[in-house]
Amino acid sequence: MPHRTGKAMTQSTRKLLGTVLILLSLVVWSVLGMWIYMSFLGAAAWWLLIGCFAVMGMSWFYPATWIIRWMAKPDAQ
Repeated sequence: MPHRTGKAMTQSTRKLLGTVLILLSLVVWSVLGMWIYMSFLGAAAWWLLIGCFAVMGMSWFYPATWIIRWMAKPDAQ
């Protein structure tokens, strides 16, 4: 096995870091959603709440896909 020089991150390291980032972003996104609910939507109609929570839940998907794409990159040869 040749000795590697440089600072390339391996895929297994990216997966570990990406998992931590996804879990951290999920916690931050949840706290942000709770803050929005408590600050602005406390007395809103049920149909508006369902729509807001659906949008907030689906919008978390986009940052997670960026992290997952970065995690899945193959190692540099």
